[in-house]
Order: sequence, then C-alpha cells, then structure tokens
Amino acid sequence: MRTGSADPAPDRTGIEAALAGLPRVVDLLAARAEEHDRDATFPYQGIEAVHEAGLLTLTVAARYGGPGGTLADIVRVLSQLGRGDASVAVVTAFTLLRHAEQARRADWPTAGYRRLLTESRRGPALVNTLRAEPGTVAGELPATVARRDGDGWLLTGRKTYCTGAEALAWMAVTARTDEEEPRVGTFLVRGESEGLEIDPTWDQLGLRASASHDVVLDGVRVPADLALGLTGGRRAARQDADAEAELALAWHDLALSAVAIGVARAAEAWLIRFLNQRTPANLTEPLGTLPRYRTALGEIEAQLIGAEELVEGLASRVDRGEAEAVARTGPAHLLATRAATAVVQQAVALTGNPGLSRRHPLERYLRDVLSSRVHLAADETVLEAAGLAALERGSRT
Repeated sequence: MRTGSADPAPDRTGIEAALAGLPRVVDLLAARAEEHDRDATFPYQGIEAVHEAGLLTLTVAARYGGPGGTLADIVRVLSQLGRGDASVAVVTAFTLLRHAEQARRADWPTAGYRRLLTESRRGPALVNTLRAEPGTVAGELPATVARRDGDGWLLTGRKTYCTGAEALAWMAVTARTDEEEPRVGTFLVRGESEGLEIDPTWDQLGLRASASHDVVLDGVRVPADLALGLTGGRRAARQDADAEAELALAWHDLALSAVAIGVARAAEAWLIRFLNQRTPANLTEPLGTLPRYRTALGEIEAQLIGAEELVEGLASRVDRGEAEAVARTGPAHLLATRAATAVVQQAVALTGNPGLSRRHPLERYLRDVLSSRVHLAADETVLEAAGLAALERGSRT
C-alpha cells in the first residue's frame, strides 16, 4: 500500500481557491434543491457547479496534477454542500472518496485513471463503488458474477443503492469470479457500457435527488486490465489491504457525517430566521425573545458544536496518520448522525405546523437527515464493535 510519503505536497493555494467558491455553490444548490426533491430529478446543474468550482476533484493527488485535498478538506466541503442540497453533497462525497483512495494506493491502472482525469477536465466525471446487492448478507460472496471471456470478463448481476447511478461516468463493481475457487475483485465499468441498465428503484423519503437506483449488469464486458484485486498475496499484503479498508471506511464515515451536520446547520439557520420573524397573536415580540426558545436554540447549537468538533478533530487526526483516530470514526459517525437528526427534529418541534409545511425547507431537511441512515452501519454493529474494542483494551491493562 502506498503511504504517499514521496508524493508532492498538497497544493494549499489551489485547495483554498476551490474552497473560496463554496458559498456561491451552496446558494446555487439551495435555489434548486426543493425542485429536485419534489420531482426526484437528478441535480445535473448542481453537480456542474460543484465541478466548475474545482470541488469535485479536490482529492486528486498532487502526483496526478490535482490539489491533493485531505480528509479535513472533504469534511469542510461536504458540511457546506449539505447546507445547500444533501443529495448533491452525497453524490460529490463518493467521487471525492474514490479519488482519495487512488491517491493512497493507486489501485486503478494508470491508463484507466488518466482517462477519468481527462474526462474530469471536460466536465463532471462522477464515480462510485457499487457493493450492495438486494438480499445479500454481510460477509457473503457477491452475487454479481464475472465470467472469463477471451481476454476480458463479462459481468452479470444487480447492484442496489448506487448513489448517482444515472450520471456515473465510471462504476467500480465488486463481483466474484465463476471459477472453481471464486475470487472477489473490483471491475471498472464505464457508465455507458453495453449491457448496463439503470433500474429507477430509488423512491425514498429523503435524498430523493441522489438517484441511488439499482444498476443491472447483463454480460457487461470489462477488459482484463480493469479487473482489480483478483490476485492473492502474502500475509503482509493482506494486512496492508485490511489497513487500507479500515482507512477507507474512516474517510467514508467522517465524510458522510459532515453531510448530515450540514443538513442540521441548514435546519438551524431556518429556525433562527423563523424565531426572529414569528410573532404569535398573543405576543408583541418575536419568539426569539423568549427565554424558552433561546434555551432550546442553545441546546441545538451545543449539539452541533459537539458534532463538528468531533468530526473535524478526528479528520485532522486521521490525516496525521493516527491509528486510534481511525478506530474511532465508526462511533463518531453514529454520534454525529444522531446529533444531526436530533437537531432537525427539535427544530421541527419548536416550529410546529410551519416546520412540517411543504412551503418551507425544514421538512425536507428532516427527511434528508433521516434518510442519511442508508449510509450508516446498523447501530448494533457499530456499538458491538466499540464494546468489543473496549473489552480488549481492558483485558490488556
């Protein structure tokens, strides 16, 4: 696994220039978010705005000519994009995470990745890793099958919850081979490949514009050099792979936590405007002048500060290579998502009927933050792992 120690330093000037465009992008996203949510249409213009600001390729490594953005940079970007449109933020997250993985371990073949970067210079080139399958259980071999065909592979199967499905330029599809002793690997598939179909199954409560549809593969051809990770390795190589998987999950957990926090911040901002403007018939001053509402708003602010400090602090520690920080990102994701959800629910409770009206965005924030759980491991899985780790630490003292 590449450590990146010999890579050029990140281009902080380029990174800060991209980050400077965030406020304008967030405003553009917010202006169209209600429309895309209502119609469940993909936010192409929003993704274009993210791309034009240089944010979609922020984590392309310096050795590939990119700015080399860090996990802390991702968290900062996604928390802001989440304020504008959570669906755009989630779609952006997976492309940023894919570039970051390439920066760490360079698993894509050089020619294939260069092609992705060339496409990224022409316009938004979205990419995602497709793992989930209908009805499969964690730990089982993928149901998607790769069959040898001459000098390549033919992929057949169905992937579900494929965020950004209809707009993906590339899909990294996990599959098993049909060999006597199956191997599991990742197959790089072009979005317009023959035999690939998008089944529009995504009709969820929230994140409605994320186009997280099913992808159906029927004999999709993949060249041999775009089949990754199929060869076995020594124990040391396996340990490296396990360490990279843990690190990739840490980036995922904190990135998606940032989106949820951004949604909650948007809900808080709307609540503040509401409290400053709303004057019931039995009062002469806005609700924000009442101690009860100020205290409730203070509780919301405290929860968000805690979630932000947790996620941003861990992101910086992960960037510094602290193994302990990597191990803590699962519980952090759980806590941050819980805090974000509680904040939006409290905002709805404080505003009553107006907060649930389709005329206002607060009800959309509630649906989006509730739907963010699709990217979160089951609570019991996260908590059992945290408890087991605590028991193991205790046995060593």
